[in-house]
Amino acid sequence: MQTIRLAAVSMNSPLDQQEETFRRIAEFCERAANDDTDLVLFPELIIHGHCTPNTWEIAEAIPEGPSTRRLVELAKQFGMFISAGMSEKENDIVFNTQVLVGPNGYIGRQRKLHTSRDESFFYKGGRDIEVFDIGKCKVASVICYDNQFPEIARIAALKGADVILMPHAAREGRWDDTPESEAAARRHVFDFFSGYRMRARENACFCVYADQAGVAGYVDSLPREHSNQPHHPGGAMIIDPGGTILKHTQLDKICDEMIVEQLDASDLARFRSHPNYTLRTRRPELFNELVRDQLTG
Repeated sequence: MQTIRLAAVSMNSPLDQQEETFRRIAEFCERAANDDTDLVLFPELIIHGHCTPNTWEIAEAIPEGPSTRRLVELAKQFGMFISAGMSEKENDIVFNTQVLVGPNGYIGRQRKLHTSRDESFFYKGGRDIEVFDIGKCKVASVICYDNQFPEIARIAALKGADVILMPHAAREGRWDDTPESEAAARRHVFDFFSGYRMRARENACFCVYADQAGVAGYVDSLPREHSNQPHHPGGAMIIDPGGTILKHTQLDKICDEMIVEQLDASDLARFRSHPNYTLRTRRPELFNELVRDQLTG
């Protein structure tokens, strides 16, 4: 790994406002470029929205679809790598996918493996855990609920990942119009996901979390106060390979924001040269139980 400068964006994706969302993505890319950023992480499903009722109709092919092409144009314009989430359609099957593009074009995609809550009504889970070499480092994307399965980040690390991107559209908490409720929701989601410090420490990887932020709208098929409404408390954080949070968004308001931090290659080397670096000391021959079907004797 070489030292890399990375931005994490927490922003809203209002339902049926894809053009406005792309305008905001472009604004954040320009801001990141002005800060000499190499890679920008946007949240899960930021392009098409989270469980949008017409997901099947608006989902696109990757990389041939228009949204991937627009992301490539932004990456070329600003000379950076961009990771962003969208609904992908292949052979009329829809996947929750994080796409990675760079100044030289499309790089690859990661499909979400485990669907959460009502996501199974819209998406099929993927099968592969991908790691991509972007020159200065190798990156993997572990999408939202997939981060609750530590095996996924571990496999990504075993396949060479230096940086694990954690794009989210997490509905972990609700809030009303009062500042106290808004701050409580934001602080709750930060406390809940700060557990990702262990994903970083146990794999000696940088981990970067970015959630959608705000009320994306209301789905008519659900009660307005239902926990599956696309309301996201938001936030972003960047964690070093030892599990220390290097930077995070503010904890009081739910709004669009971006954090930028330099990921120092010497930090990765320091933790991976430790005598207790777990990828070196682990004993995989003991872990057969992990792949045993729980429904068999």
